[in-house]
Amino acid sequence: MQKPKRYLITSALPYANGPLHIGHLAGAYLNADVYARWLRAMGEEVLFVCGSDEHGAAITIRAMKEGLTPQEIVDKYHVLFKDTFQGMGISFDIYDRTSSARHHETSQDFFRELYNKGVFTEQSSEQYYDEEAGMFLADRYIKGTCPHCSNEDAYGDQCEKCGASLSPLDLKDPRSVLSGAKPILKTTSHWYLPLDQHEAWLKEYINQGMLDGEQHHDPTAWKTHVLGQCRSWLDAGLHPRAMTRDLDWGVDVPSDIPGSLGKKLYVWLDAPIGYISATKQWAEEHGKDWTHWWKDPETALIQFIGKDNIVFHCLIFPVILKAYGGFNLPINVPANQFMNLEGDKISTSKNWAVWVHEYLADFPDQQDSLRYNMLRNMPEQKDSEFTWKNFQETHNSELVNNLANFIHRVFVLLNKYEDGIVPGIQQDHAFISGDSSGRQVTIKEEMVFLSARLLKMDGAIRKFDFREALQGLMEVSMAGNQLLQSNEPWALAKTDPAKMQLVLYAGIQYVALLSRIMRPFMPFTAQKLLTMLGLQSVESSSDILGAQALLLAGQPLLHTGHQIGEVAHLFSRMGDEVIEAQIQKLIPKVEANQNLESDVPAIAYVTPKDPINYDQFAAMDLRVGTIVEAQKVPKADRLLQLKVDLGYEQRTVVSGIAEYFAPEAIIGQQVLVLVNLEPRSLRGIESKGMILMSTTAEGGLAFVEPKGQVANGMTVQ
Repeated sequence: MQKPKRYLITSALPYANGPLHIGHLAGAYLNADVYARWLRAMGEEVLFVCGSDEHGAAITIRAMKEGLTPQEIVDKYHVLFKDTFQGMGISFDIYDRTSSARHHETSQDFFRELYNKGVFTEQSSEQYYDEEAGMFLADRYIKGTCPHCSNEDAYGDQCEKCGASLSPLDLKDPRSVLSGAKPILKTTSHWYLPLDQHEAWLKEYINQGMLDGEQHHDPTAWKTHVLGQCRSWLDAGLHPRAMTRDLDWGVDVPSDIPGSLGKKLYVWLDAPIGYISATKQWAEEHGKDWTHWWKDPETALIQFIGKDNIVFHCLIFPVILKAYGGFNLPINVPANQFMNLEGDKISTSKNWAVWVHEYLADFPDQQDSLRYNMLRNMPEQKDSEFTWKNFQETHNSELVNNLANFIHRVFVLLNKYEDGIVPGIQQDHAFISGDSSGRQVTIKEEMVFLSARLLKMDGAIRKFDFREALQGLMEVSMAGNQLLQSNEPWALAKTDPAKMQLVLYAGIQYVALLSRIMRPFMPFTAQKLLTMLGLQSVESSSDILGAQALLLAGQPLLHTGHQIGEVAHLFSRMGDEVIEAQIQKLIPKVEANQNLESDVPAIAYVTPKDPINYDQFAAMDLRVGTIVEAQKVPKADRLLQLKVDLGYEQRTVVSGIAEYFAPEAIIGQQVLVLVNLEPRSLRGIESKGMILMSTTAEGGLAFVEPKGQVANGMTVQ
């Protein structure tokens, strides 16, 4: 596969029925922004596209709750989204919306083309109908009990508690969201996308990265849980999916198609087409050809999403694009998992969230502190957690004590001893490197050391490992602190002024590099640092690529005679009272949730088992593993067949958890496995191990998992 000529980067269109919370940022926006900013700074041609998803049943439900029209709702949240993204420094090239006339035209063109090609099948089926409201109920207009986890508030398309994808007929005890009444089944007709007819090429696309007989992408570069969820769906067999709905709000089925009256496009048909209509809008505004981004095979399409959107972006959207013809398919869909809040899942319905627009109001100059914490704890491979105490700790210990402290020390020393001017040096003289080895190096050798750090960061970002890349940034700062500690330029000022100048010269090169590699992660702080360095913004230039070239050649980033600007603190310590105020904002939400659960019966604890001796316990070999594949065992309602990655091997485990978890919802889940349990045949499948589970107060099951990301195969002591 050749290196792409350009990169089209998309972030999942946020649904315009409520504000953005930190889980959204961590899911599909900060990682995409870092990727786009880094590639631009490496000289790549990039288009970063997003927009508001403004159709679907949830919009009308929100409108009814707020006493507004659907258009007023989407207008309200579209503006809030734009302001919030701008406030957090998300560098979209265009932020569009799906209620635009251009988007409606583009979506209708897709539907018409697929209809004329005979791609759709028209089917009549029984769907839920609310007699009191006098209308058919779309997926989000129906709630009921999830068949997997018994959540009583599961929607007709998805259970937000266990993550299972559903259809309305799967729900137990369904009820209408509109009236609360029990709906009846009534016949209606819709156009279906026969996904089952596309299984063969989808399997090659997902499993081998092949498309039309050629290598399209490297599947080994895709995240395990993304591949696992796709394979789970493909192995279970795809089914036709309705592409239209009986709704009042949405994109009309083209009026020239017989039977279109009153029919709207399914939101998961029109929403991803929003990436295309947004690109068209950007191209028109800039006098460009939009087809270069969607139809030139030398363009790499990379789509950042959350794990709840994997099936739509990896299976359904590719089918739509390929059936239409001539469009590029994604070469990677680096979906993140979920971010939790203070030990519980973020819930918009329960108002259990940190809303980003509220954060910006409370911390108007601390956007980068939140960006840093979100990136540091990004749920790249498994769910992660945000706590205010951790936020305070990372801000104070890492941004203040490490990063800001090092930069401030260099500026103070340079001002004190050299009047803020980069000194002249003797290139062949040596000092102690900041690489912690204690070795003596020349300035050229130290620049090459820094180039290696930059190259490591570049490699991490290109494989979508943003946590590792951010760690690389902090390692440069830590090396800078080590440089000062090892050489003590304040002492050298008295004993060896020439060597002191050499150390300060090296130190300001560290700072100059930080100002460049910091921008993708912390753009506001990077701009402050550039001003302190006496440099102008180089946002549009290939500044990281330029730094890489200079450092590889052993050349400095700032030359002798350069005058730095005024020194300032990039970050200040965050006090306990500030954090306590944020925690207090969550307390009413906790109390409200507790009041809702006041009628829950007391927990019935199981009687403890008889004691065992230490040797019996020590004989158990418990290991950390990750579920990479999951499927139901035929003719066994309780069993799931799992493939668990133990690091040193992958093995099959049959687990009786099918009543509580959908197979596609647990791909990527880290688990604890008893690996030395004697193999056992269950329904003809050899099970080699046992997954550790915990019962819940509600009588369900929960995974016992390690705190934080732990390497597969590690033992449990």
